[in-house]
Amino acid sequence: MAYEIVWEPRATNAAARFLKEDRAGLAAVYEAVDALADQPRPPGSIPYGSPDLRRLHVGDYRVLYVIDDDVIHILVTHLGRTA
Repeated sequence: MAYEIVWEPRATNAAARFLKEDRAGLAAVYEAVDALADQPRPPGSIPYGSPDLRRLHVGDYRVLYVIDDDVIHILVTHLGRTA
């Protein structure tokens, strides 16, 4: 069963800002987030406070997302840089 990926406006706005500086890095982020549709808890992602809130590092970026198994969707809540 594939999950639907939903981006909060705040995360989308951050992605737009980073796109200007780092197209390749942001492409890797989008690829990793798209892969969450098939595997929402991949190796390398860790719980962030609760089992449904997780953090995933992709290169210099971190993605915070919420998994809702009842609705079958993943809500990307935050995108930030680690470096």
